[in-house]
Amino acid sequence: MRGATARRALAWAALAALSAGCAGTAPDVDYRAVPRWSSRAIPEARGDLRTLPDGKRAAVRYPGWPTRDFDRYTTYAYDDQRPEPPVQRVAMPSGIAGDAQKGRALFLNRSKGPCVACHLVPGDDVWPAGSAGPDQSTIGDRRLPDQYLYQVVWDARVFFPNTVMPPWGTAGMFSPEEIVHIVAYLQTLKGPIAPEKDRDRNPFTRPKPVGFGDNLDPTNNPAVVLAEDAEALWAARGPSGKACADCHEGGAGRALRGAATRYPKLVKAYGRVMSVEDFLEVHGPETTGLPLAAESADSLSMTMLVKRASNGLPVNVDVLSPEARAALARGRATFNRRVGERNHSCANCHTPEAAAGKFLGGRVLVDVRAGLTRHFPTWRTDRAEVWDMRKRFQWCMTPLGMNMLAADSIEYAELELYLTSFDNGKPLSVPGIRH
Repeated sequence: MRGATARRALAWAALAALSAGCAGTAPDVDYRAVPRWSSRAIPEARGDLRTLPDGKRAAVRYPGWPTRDFDRYTTYAYDDQRPEPPVQRVAMPSGIAGDAQKGRALFLNRSKGPCVACHLVPGDDVWPAGSAGPDQSTIGDRRLPDQYLYQVVWDARVFFPNTVMPPWGTAGMFSPEEIVHIVAYLQTLKGPIAPEKDRDRNPFTRPKPVGFGDNLDPTNNPAVVLAEDAEALWAARGPSGKACADCHEGGAGRALRGAATRYPKLVKAYGRVMSVEDFLEVHGPETTGLPLAAESADSLSMTMLVKRASNGLPVNVDVLSPEARAALARGRATFNRRVGERNHSCANCHTPEAAAGKFLGGRVLVDVRAGLTRHFPTWRTDRAEVWDMRKRFQWCMTPLGMNMLAADSIEYAELELYLTSFDNGKPLSVPGIRH
């Protein structure tokens, strides 16, 4: 960029640019040594697709989740090596009259974005606005050219290669006419701004949420009761005539003390990295004959029972062996890889260089360095159910326009290992509780 274009780009940084800030450049990794894996997860957790009567495909997912088939967009699958969508430089179409009222409706439309998940704009109906992107309440005062604003909304990578702003036009999320309306709306946003009536509406004055107290208090966290109920499952004899208790004397709390601190890890018998859930999924049928399919109620309860045996002990996953370093490199590459309709990576939300610590809508984005894994499985108060780390992965990416992988996929296991490495030395505390 040169001259006036460069100056305009710098002025526009407040709208389009949050540096991707990925935690370093993703390393070159070799995926050829990673074994194929047949999922044993429940159907909702496998990422299956079904054909509808009209011939279109829809994803089989949990109730209330988006079921669109995002097959045209990249995923985290190791054999999906499609590149990012090419950057598109476009001209603003002529002959379309921008309608600011329509543009505002699009800016707030939850099925489209919404843009207010990242950007604050005026209006009591803007709730909850986020701060992952800069405040746009007076963007019209900058007198930026319509063509410039149009290009930034269409594909901001033309000016900001590391932006976390989705390429709305390139990906087809907004049509040319819709972006014209959005530009018209942005140009109306001028000061002075009316005094804020509610500090909670504004993400720059909204207090950060404070936790839920003691996550191991059963009167506060229903998941604790579910974990205790798993004692019956531990003692139950499966089709083989054996129970977990037959091989692990003294109960889970004594027999498995410290075991969970080392997961995820490479389990040589299966030739892959496994979390506790992954291991139980194959170990249960092989020993007791009890199915412990990934994301099933029994799997979640048994995982909590196993992990509770190590509560208070420091996480201690292997990060030094050659096998662990290779798996960590693959997990880190996944963390930094842009995928899906919105061309986002985990790093775009969870690194301090990007948006960590800021609001995405009403949620605060956690910094990966603080550790994200040692409270999983965790009770989700908004869902009234237990989620493990894999379901959190799936939920995070599905609204961003990526077909989710099976909960027990190798790709998720190695991503979880990478994330767990930031928890090394921190005490395990399962089950957690969060909104």
